Amino acid sequence: MSKAKSPFRYFHSSPDIIRMVVMIYVRYPLPLRYVEDLLFERGYDFFRETVRLWWNRFGPMFAAEIRRRRVNHMRGFRHWRWHLDEMYVKMDGEMVYLWRAVDHEGDILESFVTKKRDKSAAFTFMKKALKRYGTGETIVTDGLRSYPAAMKELGNQDRREMGRWMNNRAENSHLPFRRRERALQRFRQMKTLQKFASILASFHNHFNAERHLVDRKTFKARRSAALVEWQNLVA
Repeated sequence: MSKAKSPFRYFHSSPDIIRMVVMIYVRYPLPLRYVEDLLFERGYDFFRETVRLWWNRFGPMFAAEIRRRRVNHMRGFRHWRWHLDEMYVKMDGEMVYLWRAVDHEGDILESFVTKKRDKSAAFTFMKKALKRYGTGETIVTDGLRSYPAAMKELGNQDRREMGRWMNNRAENSHLPFRRRERALQRFRQMKTLQKFASILASFHNHFNAERHLVDRKTFKARRSAALVEWQNLVA
């Protein structure tokens, strides 16, 4: 059998450098110019458009590999509780909706962008999440009527829960995206918004060491393990 060709074969920079640059840009709320200056301080002279090219080319590939590994790992565990919520995102002067599913540990399961917030959009979003991750035992939503209408059609309306403060897990998970949104100075196309939201979700899940829930020693071990796994992506 022939060996799979390396996706980095047409680039002069090493794969380790490319991984580092993509990680810095996606993981931290920094504009391209700031990333360029930060890399220059570390001894790497890359033009900001090179950073843009690399994240566009390799970001989806890294995110897909992270998601594939997590899905395979998560299928062996029960999903006690899902939290669903939608948020407004301003795109080229108009409002669109970013639907997001978060599990009980704060990991982002699915991100989906639509122009409307109706039953059809909720149905497509939930069907996509259920197909990839299986069925949650409990699904927490807000009072939007689109959720029960879509869940009735999907046959899992009996799993729905709704109440004051019950969906704070999903509300808090919006914060990292809002920070990135401000750094990027809004989005101009739905395709770009969908792409970045999905990539950011995978990166957030991978590097989320839950430092506020564990001691320093455990946090350092988790952070080191995540970094080693990241460096071996698409190796």
